[in-house]
Amino acid sequence: MEIRELAISGAWVFTPVQHGDARGVFLEAFKAPMLSQLIGHDLDVAQVNVSVSSAGTLRGIHFADVPPGQAKYVTCVAGAILDVIVDIRVGSPTFGRYDAVLLDDTDRRAVYLSEGLGHAFCALADGSTVTYLCSSGYNPTAEHGVNPLDPEIGIEWPTIARDGSPLVYELSGKDTAAPGLAEAAEAGLLPEYDAVTAYLRARTDSD
Repeated sequence: MEIRELAISGAWVFTPVQHGDARGVFLEAFKAPMLSQLIGHDLDVAQVNVSVSSAGTLRGIHFADVPPGQAKYVTCVAGAILDVIVDIRVGSPTFGRYDAVLLDDTDRRAVYLSEGLGHAFCALADGSTVTYLCSSGYNPTAEHGVNPLDPEIGIEWPTIARDGSPLVYELSGKDTAAPGLAEAAEAGLLPEYDAVTAYLRARTDSD
């Protein structure tokens, strides 16, 4: 499996080796020992989520309070998405920046984002199916969002679907009403870089 660190610290993309023949394809989609060595501690999977989205669906930018935060290992098992990781950690050297990875059912890549980072994606095909291995379960009182269309972040969302048709963005009411990055920072919703770093260091030291 090929591993590449993204431009945002705490995030990586994994490209598996695929073994195919006339019957289909086999690959190792997730290897716990490899990830543990990379991040310095085990990914304790508390919940596995699945979303199915039509082309143009925007989900995010979602994040959780740290501690405990919510790390995610994300892959697209059907269809295609542009997956986006945003540095929302106040005080981080790359605060407000993002990196993007195409996840699809061709290359079958996955991304890992650690606690304290924001996550969003745009579906590029109808029926795009995404799985998330999550380090913590759903906690509505500790989960927040930043508007994925916030011009301050300036995510360059794709405009053309996988089939070549124009994309029309569709957001949930919650994501549409989410604050911009500056507003979320002013409201004290965003994680602090130093606090996240200390929490992750303690996780590493305890394992």
